[in-house]
Amino acid sequence: MSESSYKTYTLDEIQQMTDQTDLDRLRREGEFEGEDEDDFEIDWDSAVLVLPQAKKAISLRVDPDVLDFFRAEGKGYQTRMNAVLRAYMQARKAG
Repeated sequence: MSESSYKTYTLDEIQQMTDQTDLDRLRREGEFEGEDEDDFEIDWDSAVLVLPQAKKAISLRVDPDVLDFFRAEGKGYQTRMNAVLRAYMQARKAG
C-alpha cells in the first residue's frame, strides 16, 4: 500500500490545537456567512469528541457499471457507496 497522505493525532494533540481561521479577513472579504462570533457563546468545556465507528472490511460483488459509476465520481467513492446503503437502510427502518 502506498504511503498515506493522512496525519494521525493523539487526543491530547487535538485538544491543544488552536483555531487558525482568519475571521477578520473573511469578514473583510465578505466570505463570512455565519453569525458574528460574538453573537453566541460556545461552552467548549462540555464539548464531547465523537470518534467514528471503525468500518468493517468486506468483499462485495457489484455490477461493473455500478462500480464504474461510483469510481467516476472521484475520490471517496466507497464512502459515497456506504452513504447510499445507509440511506436505503434508514428508509427501510423508517417505513
